[in-house]
Amino acid sequence: MTRVFSGIKPTGHLTLGNYLGAIRRWADVDQYQSDALFCIVDLHALTVDHDPARVRRLTRQDATLLLATGLDPKLCTVFVQSHVDEHARLSYVLECVATDGEMRRMIQYKEKSARERERGGSVRLSLLTYPALMAADILAYGTDEVPVGDDQAQHVELARDLAVRFNQRYGHTFVVPRTASPRVAARVMNLQEPTSKMGKSDDSGPGIVYLLDEPETVRKKIMRAVTDSGRGVVYDQAEQPGIANLLEILAACTGGDPEALSGEYETYGALKKDTAEAVVEVLRPVQDRHRELCTDPAYVEAVLRDGAERARAMARPTVDAAYRAIGLLPAVAEEAEPNATR
Repeated sequence: MTRVFSGIKPTGHLTLGNYLGAIRRWADVDQYQSDALFCIVDLHALTVDHDPARVRRLTRQDATLLLATGLDPKLCTVFVQSHVDEHARLSYVLECVATDGEMRRMIQYKEKSARERERGGSVRLSLLTYPALMAADILAYGTDEVPVGDDQAQHVELARDLAVRFNQRYGHTFVVPRTASPRVAARVMNLQEPTSKMGKSDDSGPGIVYLLDEPETVRKKIMRAVTDSGRGVVYDQAEQPGIANLLEILAACTGGDPEALSGEYETYGALKKDTAEAVVEVLRPVQDRHRELCTDPAYVEAVLRDGAERARAMARPTVDAAYRAIGLLPAVAEEAEPNATR
């Protein structure tokens, strides 16, 4: 069976973009068709300035929301990254295989480090090296497929490169993973800045629909979405990015095709109204289930504890093999074979 791994970083409240771009596929497809692991990658949240209490709070919220979207711990493994030591163990080994140039070419490093410098802050070393940790997240489990949005594809390519390089230098140890993207809305854009993705770490609240937004808040945000001057409702990502974004969101929520849907509308207002209602209906069962789970935190904690135990058992053999292959002495020597001369 194909093994799938993906994760979500607790650096902000989960958004419609996170859901349509990745999480819904995890719940609707991946957990049924594969041996799937889904992780809250809290170590990645430490690469920039952060509030420790907020990271813990968002980690719990993300875990609860993942379960609310339909992830079933009987079908998949849900856990927190820092609860499984093998991620950090393998990360350093992969740093010893990666190059400085590879790290500095990562688009997210360029963007985030530039923002930090603009704010007058310092850039943490972990921001540069965290793609090696992300590769460790993937490779530790013998992952075949990584379902991610477009913005994370470069990191999966790096994981592939590191797996191939390690295997060539030290012997076959890792499965070389591949990416998988949903058919539409792989990258939902900000409603106020439709050339930028709808990121959960963004400060532009009016352009972001959060999974826990009230229905009326969702409607207001979508009705105020930036549109384009020009030829009416046309699906053209280059010339009409605002309209194209709304059409992609509507298509993802209804199972339609964005280009075909464009022919059904004569006004921006009608498109916005239908998109808003479609989003409200998609989020309704998620929010209902989230409210139920919030009344039973012990259940969520038990899911994470059991998930970490399963994940640890899966990752340890691969990480131990990587340690042996790269030249590290095992912590516990294997029992010597009996000497025939005794």
